[in-house]
Amino acid sequence: MAHLADGILRFNDDLVLKEELPKDIKVLNPFKGKEDILKLSYKFYKKYYSDPRPRKLILGINPGRLGAGSTGIPFTDTKRLAEVCGIPAPGLHTHEPSSVFVYEVISRYGGCEKFYADFYINSVCPLGFVKQNDKGNWINYNYYDDLALFEAVRPFMISSLKKQLAMGIETSVCYVLGKKNAKFLQRINEEEHFFDSLCVLDHPRYIMQYKMKMKETYIDAYLAALNRNEK
Repeated sequence: MAHLADGILRFNDDLVLKEELPKDIKVLNPFKGKEDILKLSYKFYKKYYSDPRPRKLILGINPGRLGAGSTGIPFTDTKRLAEVCGIPAPGLHTHEPSSVFVYEVISRYGGCEKFYADFYINSVCPLGFVKQNDKGNWINYNYYDDLALFEAVRPFMISSLKKQLAMGIETSVCYVLGKKNAKFLQRINEEEHFFDSLCVLDHPRYIMQYKMKMKETYIDAYLAALNRNEK
């Protein structure tokens, strides 16, 4: 049986969004023409996914510039990649609050080897977006921030989920990060019947930005959900 790492790397390498996007919105593809990011993601997935063991799926929204946009690995900035995963990223230095939270959860779960042996993280939309604001700056944008964008990329998201599930991902439960994200995935799941159930968790970005004083409570909630479904 093929190793899961091979399927993930092939999936990432083949990611391309051909759909026409609304005005002032551009796709963020961390893998296209980014040799350094391709090398980092190769090392990461070969390190933690070189086996055929099925994983449960955790889905964020879509890649941001400082997390997966800089490393090719969801919720993993270059600091966590180097200091926790032991994969340095020469010349790249990013700090992403969501990554801080996720890796605290991973540490409490038992560390990277144990966590990534049980779970595979990606996003409802595996490619990200940026939108030009009034000042002319390009900022992160979520697939659901514009209904026209959601409808434009919906076929791509469905196709991407099908490809990932075909790699041997478990479908009894999907952990969804972000309540609004879950509402949109629920719409897709009602039509496609990808997962038996969705386990909704507050998004790490929301926790780190608005609920920092309750961070430990949220970490406990994550661990309770992840461990409950692992028993």
